[in-house]
Amino acid sequence: MGKADFVTVDVFTAERFTGNPLAVILDARGMADEDMQRVAAEFGYSETTFILPPEDPAHYARVRIFTPVVEVPFAGHPNVGTSYVIGQRGEIFGKPVGDRLVFEEKAGLVEVTLQKHGGRVVSAAIRAPRALEIGAPVPAEVVAACLSLDPSQIRAANHPPCIASVGLAFVMVELTDLAALGAARTDRALFEKARESHPTPENDFPVFLYVRDPAEPFRLRARMFAPLDNVAEDPATGSASGALSALLASLDPRADGLFEVVIQQGVEMGRRSVIQVTVEKRDGTLGSVIISGESALVMQGQITF
Repeated sequence: MGKADFVTVDVFTAERFTGNPLAVILDARGMADEDMQRVAAEFGYSETTFILPPEDPAHYARVRIFTPVVEVPFAGHPNVGTSYVIGQRGEIFGKPVGDRLVFEEKAGLVEVTLQKHGGRVVSAAIRAPRALEIGAPVPAEVVAACLSLDPSQIRAANHPPCIASVGLAFVMVELTDLAALGAARTDRALFEKARESHPTPENDFPVFLYVRDPAEPFRLRARMFAPLDNVAEDPATGSASGALSALLASLDPRADGLFEVVIQQGVEMGRRSVIQVTVEKRDGTLGSVIISGESALVMQGQITF
């Protein structure tokens, strides 16, 4: 039987017991894939990360990310939270922590910038590992049924419900107002049916709902549901926020600019999170997608496997 140290943090918040919980296994050497999956299921958070030495010594670490039921190639809050945890420790695997780190992940290389205040790491910014990919549209009737909404509560003037990704795919759905956002309720059986007819790359059909502020269209409120990943609702979803921000920037008529997007999520769950995304656009082409946020330490201990 092996043992591994862990830390938990709340991500996309500076206040404990809000934001999105994350468990970080500090040294996953000796853990088999099935060990990692069982540990992630035991924590029951939307994701758990496992830190390993990098395959290329030019990089800082290899990071694997598991939901309670499956490994995923990339996710936002696990990277932000893992970076914060490493920054608090000062070193890992004998390597000192600099202001910039590079993680090896299944989706590719993830570049991290640690942000400090008074010499202490308080937040992290990550660069999405892939350019925006837009998949097929999903009929409004299908999405509405999955979420116990009426199709009239889905706003398609800017874009129809569609699959989008910067490393991990989500179904992006704009709603008409906050009342519709608050009314959403999932039907797992209909999610399973929707997955069969409109598969996402990871085949889990996660849905990211959002409402834009009419006065400030890059200020959003969002909710994310992934019942097929055993995530009834997620308090903060950085990868979805990055993909949505890139999608909105791509649809904006301006050919150049830095799009600063602020997304509040988890409000309906009592776990308010704030996700900041910056998207670069030059000559009509999207550049970097940077996802950033704060974190707060919650627990630490040791788990057996």
